[in-house]
Amino acid sequence: MKKYVLLTVFGCLLAVSSFGQRFSKSLKDTPGMVSYTMRNEFAKDIPGTLDKIKSMGITNIEFSSLFGKTAAKIRAELDKRGMRCTSHGVNYDDLTKKMDMVVQNAKTLGAKYVRLAWIPHEGKFTLDNAKKTVSDFNQIGKQLKDKGLQFVYHNHGFEFEPYGDGTLFDYIVQQTNPDYVGFEMDILWTYFPGQDPAKLLAKYPKRFKLMHLKDLKKGIQGNMSGGTPPENDVALGTGQINLPAVLKAAQKTAIEHFYIEDESPSAQQQVPQSLAYLKKI
Repeated sequence: MKKYVLLTVFGCLLAVSSFGQRFSKSLKDTPGMVSYTMRNEFAKDIPGTLDKIKSMGITNIEFSSLFGKTAAKIRAELDKRGMRCTSHGVNYDDLTKKMDMVVQNAKTLGAKYVRLAWIPHEGKFTLDNAKKTVSDFNQIGKQLKDKGLQFVYHNHGFEFEPYGDGTLFDYIVQQTNPDYVGFEMDILWTYFPGQDPAKLLAKYPKRFKLMHLKDLKKGIQGNMSGGTPPENDVALGTGQINLPAVLKAAQKTAIEHFYIEDESPSAQQQVPQSLAYLKKI
């Protein structure tokens, strides 16, 4: 009996200890950061910029660029600081013409995910664009999976053109192979074209693997362009997006990593504000 009580107490202590290590009620781990947030700083000084980011308590980076350095150089700087890269962002040409380089860089960085954030197209995104996207994504995803990596596509807004009972984004999700193709939800670029991020997460809980945490300045009207001035990125919790609802929905998905992305010129001041807000929800 005494042994059972001790084991029970020990189990409770472990549970309390594990809960105490959570970042917040909504997030298990401290969110990471997308390198684009500090793009100007990284372009000038990678070691110093990593120090700034770590001083904010962030140790997980999604690198959208190598900033003219080698993947090995960046990995060395991360390792010196006990930091990591979990996702590596590349462009369409890299994935279709330089796959060996993409794989080598991702593995050198230590990334599990390879992320694409833009589908080349002219004018309005069309069904023909979406069909080509599906074909390309299935091929790209299989190639990366064969190399031990996971492909994810980051939505940018233009994919939400109406189609059938839903959108072309729905078409892409439904027509791609879930074994090869995952998604990274950018919540600003989901909200901006008129979608509800929480509802989309609930619709495809197993397909989303990563998330960009962003907020849109109050009063800004969205559209399907996939573009808005960087000044319209504001500190989390001060804009239009219902972050508590999004994070509640995200808890029931396959999302592994959350990254703060703040494209504004005030990112260095706003990121700490965003972290403080996330701590409270």
